[in-house]
Amino acid sequence: MNEAPPIVAEQISYEDLYRRWEQQNWQATAIDFSSDREQWHERLSDIERRAALWNYALFFHGEDAVADNLSPYIDAAPREEQKYFLTTQQVDEARHAVFFGRFMREVVDYGGDFHGLLERTRPELTWGFRKTFELLDDVANRLRRDRSRPQLAAAICLYHLVIEGTLAQTGQHFIEDYLTERQLLPGFREGMGNVARDEQRHIAFGVRMLYDLQREDPDCRHAVAEMLREVLPFSAAVFVPPGWDRRYTEVFGRTIEEIFAIGATSLEQKLRAAGMPVEELPGPPVMPLGLSAEERARRAIKLIQAGVLGEPNGPPRRDPETMELLFDMVARTLDPRAANGGLVVQWDFRDAEPWFIRIVDGRAEPQRGRVENPDVTLAVSYDDWVDVVAGRNDPRKLFLRGRLRPRGRIRSLVRLARSLGR
Repeated sequence: MNEAPPIVAEQISYEDLYRRWEQQNWQATAIDFSSDREQWHERLSDIERRAALWNYALFFHGEDAVADNLSPYIDAAPREEQKYFLTTQQVDEARHAVFFGRFMREVVDYGGDFHGLLERTRPELTWGFRKTFELLDDVANRLRRDRSRPQLAAAICLYHLVIEGTLAQTGQHFIEDYLTERQLLPGFREGMGNVARDEQRHIAFGVRMLYDLQREDPDCRHAVAEMLREVLPFSAAVFVPPGWDRRYTEVFGRTIEEIFAIGATSLEQKLRAAGMPVEELPGPPVMPLGLSAEERARRAIKLIQAGVLGEPNGPPRRDPETMELLFDMVARTLDPRAANGGLVVQWDFRDAEPWFIRIVDGRAEPQRGRVENPDVTLAVSYDDWVDVVAGRNDPRKLFLRGRLRPRGRIRSLVRLARSLGR
């Protein structure tokens, strides 16, 4: 860990963030949507309306969810100035939900109260979105039971760095770029600018909060790493469009891969600013290292389409290209330090060709086929192993049910478990 604080964290103070909240207040009920209504129905094509509605519905539900979940963060914050700012943030999130709700009612022509609007737009939510925000609910409940600094650091990481700093901020920039370029929806564009300014304060708070927490308790770094391993398999699939129709993003000038890469880069920058560079987090890597954000995006989208990551949608593909990408990802997210001198692991699939990974000299090398005398053999179905990699199943549960049968010396099994972060 670097002893000198990152410049970004040095420049952030809780008092200044609160002052900026007072200076930057705005009214969600004062936005004029009259021109937006006309443009929505007359200037946007059918696919543009469907794509925009999908994207804006994700924001509407996200703002509603984060407003509901902030109370335990306020209770767990160790300093009064942190509590004060978090209270302003809860007000912001409610205002954002009101803004998006007004747009749905006055521009899209959806009737009803906020509960009705949320229910009507619920079908727009992606699998990745639902899983990410189910985890947010769970983490908020954990924080109610455990107000320790590591638990708070994990919660801040999920809320402020992943949901706000990676997903929301990436989506905001995407929306603002195409609305500004095409001079569309002036009321919505004004409101999104206000939302983005609020979120910048929130993200800055999260960066400073994580920096302070990990200085006060080194276990916070472990908690953040564990949280990232838990959420990233879900958040990677948030922006998968309905039916994999790429027009939902490309009609407004961005590919899915470009959006994914921008979000991944943003997360790495926020972690570094908080004093926790992704490559220095403890345990196995939280994301495949040694690849650019663009290459990680390309591979992740291929694996989501293949059913390896993201929503389970029938049997995952098992063609050579998919399995090569899968085992390269596994190798890049192993902790070679835990192998303690070397380890050879054989995957003995009942329903796919075998693979093995050789960990030697601090590197993990995946290869197709069988190896003589592996240290550990994992007898498991390909489908079950894919679910483990995707975070959709727990290997301990598979072991107890007899669906994952590891063979090898106890010492080798322990080293493998540590390499996998289990």
